Amino acid sequence: MEEYGHRTRVVELPDDYEGPVKATVVSLCAERPSASAVLYIHGYLDYYFQYHMGSYFAGQGRNFYALDLRKYGRSWMPHQHFNYCRRMEEYFPEIDAAIDGIVADGNTDITLLGHSTGGLLAALYCAEGGRRGLVDRLILNSPFLEFNTGWFVRKVFIPAAGALSEVFPYAKVKNVLSANYFPSVHASRYGEWDFDTRWKPEQAPPLYLAWLRAVSLAQRKVHRGLGLPMPVLVMFSDKSTYHKRWHEEALVSDTILNVDHIMRYGARLGDNVTLEEVSGGLHDLVLSRPEVREKVLMVMEYFIGKTQKA
Repeated sequence: MEEYGHRTRVVELPDDYEGPVKATVVSLCAERPSASAVLYIHGYLDYYFQYHMGSYFAGQGRNFYALDLRKYGRSWMPHQHFNYCRRMEEYFPEIDAAIDGIVADGNTDITLLGHSTGGLLAALYCAEGGRRGLVDRLILNSPFLEFNTGWFVRKVFIPAAGALSEVFPYAKVKNVLSANYFPSVHASRYGEWDFDTRWKPEQAPPLYLAWLRAVSLAQRKVHRGLGLPMPVLVMFSDKSTYHKRWHEEALVSDTILNVDHIMRYGARLGDNVTLEEVSGGLHDLVLSRPEVREKVLMVMEYFIGKTQKA
């Protein structure tokens, strides 16, 4: 199957606690023969639709791969709880499989690129994943390294919710998303992007307490420092905004995460970390207005080239 020139491949995985599991790899070959690859991992309530990003890297001579994780996007199956997990490590098998496929395709240089929750996962994988030794560098696009909430929620509610989820694994609460994020990106409102709202909805599905615990446990590891051996690029907007109703600042800021958290904890990922602030960037930096996303992609490409082995 092809989408915007990209090929789509289903990866069958071992059953989990909900039954059959699959993931999906979407790929685009470089415009010239290449042994350099980029593997992208999306965020929460998300999937790969940023075809312009794949096309950019292919145009730079890099084979591009994107992974729709289990229970997300193209990989979601009707018997599964949407976007659900109990541990971030549950996603390691599909990352393993994707990297195995990338190597089998003849690639010898691999960049792992993660956005938001996918950035948290990518960082954790680079510390603990089975194929981490094959990852040459890590790029994080607004990684979810801390909950953007008050002290009480972070220190009291989330730990209590996590404990409850161990007894009631499908316990859930109402999920509240930024009122400004969807309008800032979708073409039906103020954005440019006509993504599939079945897989990236405006109205949030339930927030599972088990997912909160999974993210919290991964974030704690980041806060202690992961000691990543590879070069890391951490990118983020120059400001966060928190308007409860639509405001034009949503078109030039991160309306999901606190960028100060990203700077603080991003610096703890390893000894070779580059922090890159992006003026006017959205939460998903590659969805920002044209001149901003062009800069974002150019910075990513420069970082890859600069850190490649001679």
